[in-house]
This record gives sequence, C-alpha cells and structure tokens, in this order.
Amino acid sequence: MTQQPWWPSPYGPDDQMGMLNEITPFKVAEAARLVQRGQIYDLGHVLDEKVPAFPGRSFRQQLTTSAHLLNRRRPDAGPMGWGENNVNWIVEVVSSTSQLGTHLDALNHLQIGDRFYNGHTLTNIAEEWGTNKLGVETVPQIITRGVLVDVARLRGVERLDKGYVISVADVTAALEWQGVQVKRGDAVLFHTGWGDLWMQDNDTYLSGEPGPGLELAAWLVEQGVALTGCDTWSYGAVPPEDPTMPFVVPQTLNVRHGLFIVENLYTSNLARDNVSEFMFILTHAKVRGATGAWVSPVAVV
Repeated sequence: MTQQPWWPSPYGPDDQMGMLNEITPFKVAEAARLVQRGQIYDLGHVLDEKVPAFPGRSFRQQLTTSAHLLNRRRPDAGPMGWGENNVNWIVEVVSSTSQLGTHLDALNHLQIGDRFYNGHTLTNIAEEWGTNKLGVETVPQIITRGVLVDVARLRGVERLDKGYVISVADVTAALEWQGVQVKRGDAVLFHTGWGDLWMQDNDTYLSGEPGPGLELAAWLVEQGVALTGCDTWSYGAVPPEDPTMPFVVPQTLNVRHGLFIVENLYTSNLARDNVSEFMFILTHAKVRGATGAWVSPVAVV
C-alpha cells in the first residue's frame, strides 16, 4: 500500500471524531423513533480469563479481600466489620488490554506506516501512559440508527466460512431482502454466524473469520456510515483477499476515513428475531489515551 497523504480529514485538520461526525441530533431523534416495543438486545459478550484473544493479549482478574480484613482490625471495628454497622467491601484488580472482548477501537489503534487518522504520527502523540490525541476519551457516546446485515441468512448457512469476503452485492441483496436501507450516520453491523463459536470453540473462532472486503469498505464510506462492526474477533476476512495485506480493511477504515469499528459483537439474538433496524446505543469508559474500550452495546426496538 502506497502512503499517499490522506490527511487532513474532510472534517478538519484537528478532528478526532472521524465519521462519528455524521451522527447529528436529527439522527439521534430518528433512532429514538424506531423504539416501539422497548425490547433491549445485549450485543456484548461476558468478559473473563477464558475469552478468545489475539495472540499476546489476555485478561486477568484477581479478587482482593484486603479491605475486608483491614476493616475488622480497625480500632473502631464492630464484631464483623468497620463501625457498629459492620461495613465491609471487596474489590478486584484487572490486568488486561482494552483490545479484547467486545470492544470499540479508537483511532489511535491502527496505523499506515507511522501515520494514524488525520496524519498524526506516533512520535508526535505517544506518551508513557497512552496517546495525547485520538484516545478513546475523545470518542463521544453513541446513539444512532442501527442496521443489521444478515449475510449468513442470505447465503443460507448458519455460519459463513473463514476467509469469506462479504461483497457490496451481498449487502445490497441482504438489505433488499430485509427491507431496509443504509443511511448517513448509521451503525452497520454484520451477522456472519462466526460469533456462535465464542467460548464454544475458541480455537476455530481464532483460526480466521469471514468479513467485509475492501470494495465493501469503500461502499460504507460512500454511504456515510458512522460505525461498523461484526461478530468476529477482527473486522475483514481472514485469510484476507490479498495475502500480502493483512488487516487492510480495518486499517483503511480507521486510518484513512476515521470510521469506527466494534469487534467481537454478539449479533445472533438480532438475527434469530429477524431484527434489521433498531436504536443503537454504545457508551464507554473514557480512559485517557487508551486505544479502545470494552463495551456492551445494545439494540433497542
């Protein structure tokens, strides 16, 4: 891939929101009008030490009861805790990266060479604790219209094969069959069936994946899509269309266009109930300089 300048962003040289700029107050109101039944679909997976993760990444959680024991040793302790009300508490300590489980990638995660979105370089934005631009704290909380594209059902399978490249033709056919359209500012999610392997067969889950190709990535940008995601551990077919260009689809969307991606989504509940259009809500913790955030988005109908 040649590194021709793709910056400044059409949203301005100082922009850090990328295509989330397409989510206007009108778009939020449009999403709210989609709610008819008040039913909530949880699109996130449970996070624990056994979740499938990209090599070199892991999740560790340790319970600490030190405060509980300390409270019982205080001079004003009751028989079972601190004070006459015997208050106690426990906490956990977590060691992990935000880049596993159901998570949102910030625009400081992927690069083309040394360049991030809007032309930032690692040298210019890196700090010991993270980055001083493009961190997940700069990502607004998200409410917009969501669309699920059920490619597995279109193809008449429970699960697409790894390496299957989702095309524009697939998407337009699925949208026509489902009776919905993609609009500017939408969150477009793909159901491939691959997510059903999560915690059932983690080795197969991590062995590859189906996903959008570069043609579809360009189409999503043309449509003004604000966010996209899939029920897979990355985004884009693995093995890729071109074996010399690993992870080129998320790289292109994130770095060149500022199109946000959610990975490891749980979409089987939406597909099972034939839900194609919904209010999509994604909120996240604002960790300064982090490359992503654990999320548990919801679809509301």
